[in-house]
Amino acid sequence: MELYIVRHAWAAERDDARWPDDALRPLTDDGRRRFARVVERLATGGVSPQLIAASPLVRCVETAELLAAGVEGKPEVVKLDHLRPGSDLDGLMQWTARRAKRRGRIAWVGHAPDVGRLTAALFGQSDGLIHFAKGAAACVCFDGPPTTGRGELRWLVTAKMLGC
Repeated sequence: MELYIVRHAWAAERDDARWPDDALRPLTDDGRRRFARVVERLATGGVSPQLIAASPLVRCVETAELLAAGVEGKPEVVKLDHLRPGSDLDGLMQWTARRAKRRGRIAWVGHAPDVGRLTAALFGQSDGLIHFAKGAAACVCFDGPPTTGRGELRWLVTAKMLGC
């Protein structure tokens, strides 16, 4: 199984006057354009999730929708509370394991520092933290069902590394 972990793309700056509810803060136009280029490069490299789970916050949903629009098969995007800030790893693993029986490639779109902590835990570094720049993506592979601590980090790329 391949699990892609993505940090949301470049969002508008926090502004209590414009977005009193930070959950509604969207991506910037430049963030959308730049992440669309990231997705194009990822898709060219073979990234093709069959299902995408996103934090229900607007910036993550928009990032997930850009990912879905740019990869083969146009996968469904599911809003998942387990990916809200302060992510619930156990809940994510249970949700993912149930769906991995039918889909061998799933993506999570979330927030920093959560995506870095989740990724580290997937390959056995429960106290670890991996830095994810905005719009960065990683791939963790599992032999069989996804199990915390049993994954193998295959790659981690940033927009800058991809020339975006």
